[in-house]
Amino acid sequence: MNGPNLNLLGKREPGIYGDSSFESYLPKLRERYPDVQIEYYQSNIEGEMINKLQQVGSYLAEADGGVYDGVVLNAGAYTHTSVALHDCIRSLLCPVIEVHISNVHQREDFRHHSYLSPACKGVICGFGLDSYRLALEAFLQT
Repeated sequence: MNGPNLNLLGKREPGIYGDSSFESYLPKLRERYPDVQIEYYQSNIEGEMINKLQQVGSYLAEADGGVYDGVVLNAGAYTHTSVALHDCIRSLLCPVIEVHISNVHQREDFRHHSYLSPACKGVICGFGLDSYRLALEAFLQT
């Protein structure tokens, strides 16, 4: 799941985020892991992200027939602002791994704090789009 402005990958600040869109990366990830069902969701709206997380990982999902095995979440700027996403992640039945394309600790000070990290299983940052693969690998190892 990707948050705000990540729909602009490949165009927005390529020096930081690279020149590839997530939509061009996703088929490569699916090809590398053919036995893993990978779904993708992106929203610029915090409430829609919370709704989706609850749909795939909460007691609501359990009642509808199944909870996902895990969520790879790049919440973008909401990482540094959203208590609501933190609370949502805490309520999920499935684990969440927080990812960032850039190394947020080499960037502006406000990006050094994550409201989400304490609620997540782990954090991966700074490996470009490969951060998503590393998160998927972490799920497959456990």
